[in-house]
Parts: sequence; structure tokens; C-alpha cells
Amino acid sequence: MFEQSFVGGDNTTRKASSVLVSFLLQCSLVAVAVVIPLIYTETLPKTQLTSFLVAPPPPPPPPPPPAATPPPKVVKIVPRQFDAGRLTAPKQIPKDIAMIKEEEMPPAASIGVVGGVPGGVPGGAPGGVIGGIIGAAPTAAPPPPKIEEKPKPVTPKVIRVGGNVQAAKLINQPKPPYPPLARQARIQGVVRFNAVIGKDGTIENLTLVSGHPLLVPSATDAVRQWRYQPTLLNGDPVQVVTQIDVNFTLSQ
Repeated sequence: MFEQSFVGGDNTTRKASSVLVSFLLQCSLVAVAVVIPLIYTETLPKTQLTSFLVAPPPPPPPPPPPAATPPPKVVKIVPRQFDAGRLTAPKQIPKDIAMIKEEEMPPAASIGVVGGVPGGVPGGAPGGVIGGIIGAAPTAAPPPPKIEEKPKPVTPKVIRVGGNVQAAKLINQPKPPYPPLARQARIQGVVRFNAVIGKDGTIENLTLVSGHPLLVPSATDAVRQWRYQPTLLNGDPVQVVTQIDVNFTLSQ
């Protein structure tokens, strides 16, 4: 038994050592295969490397610009000759249509008659007429310039005036009676309205702004009876928007 056990142990050791040697041998072969190309780089194909470094061909040149068209020729045509008071027809049909450029006529002011007067009228007599008037017709005097009238300022229909300013124009101002319930409840304060005063000075529109409900009816009835002096603007009566305050105090 002991001999078999020792023999089995030697076989295991040999197998392990053979596996280790084969592993190291394979690793060395792989390392040599990787290192050799890194050391001897000149063995790479030069033709393949040079083909990578060749510059691309230049782009084609731009097309030449189109030729400029020559300007049209200006041909001066001699007027047709009259034959017994009639125009003669052309004998040949022209191949090209020519552009006719006529000479400009001199200004009318420069046309005159030999022996005429400077500044005369066309069709007048040479040398002028003694004591005559240029143009054979007297010229009327220019009309006097029109005097522009200043437009009258437009008067607005409604203007806004402060309450203190408008209070000075009061003609009739009945005092509102103090409501008994408000006096018993010791309520006092100010009732404020927005009002529109007509052109004749009467209250046309009355709107409540603030105030105690017990004081509002008495103040409204009294303010509707107020009368103001008409407000004039540029001499015309206008409507006025103002603010009216009615004070209620327990001492009154």
C-alpha cells in the first residue's frame, strides 16, 4: 500500500510541473509575438504608409465669368427725304432695329427773332412796338395775400373742477336736516358725492362715493336742491365734474 501511495504522489507532482512549464512556455511565445513588431518597426510596408500621407488633389478652378454683352450701337439715321411732298418708303427691310437718338431742342427762351427785343414774346414784331406793352395785353396786379384767421379754440363740453373751487360759486345751498336716528346713535361724519353740474348750474348727475347709510338720504335730498353759478370757458358755459362733501356734526 505504501509503495502505491508514494508512486501516486510522484505522478501528481510531475503533472503539475508539466502544466506549469507548458503555461510559462505559451506566455513567453505570446510575449515574443507582441514585442517583436514593436522593436522592428521598419519592417512595416512603406508603400502602405506613404499612401496614407498623400494629400488630396486640389479642387477644380471656378468657371470663368460670362462674357460681357457689348452695349447696343447708337445709330443716327438721317431723316427721310421728301419727294413731291410725300415720304419715300425704304427700299430694303433693315435686318437690325436701330435705336434713334434725337438731338434735344434748345429751350424756348433762347429762340428769338433777329432784331427782336430781349425778353419779348414769341410771334411779336421785330424791334418791338413803340409805346407798346410786351405780350399785347396788360397783366393784372397780383391779388393781395389772404390773411389767415386763427382758428377759434374748441371749448370742451365737460371740465373737472375741484370741490373747494366750485363751492365758492354756490348760489343756493339748503342745509340737510340731521337724521333723528343718526343723532340718537351719536353718528357723525362726511357724505361724499361725485356730481355733474349742468350749464345752468343745476345738479344733473349725483353719485355716492362714501358715507354712513343713516346720513346718505338726508344729504342726497339737500344736494339735489343746490344751485351754482354757471361756469364759463372761453365765454361759453360748460358742464363741470366736481366733488361735493356734506359734513354732519352733532354740534349742528
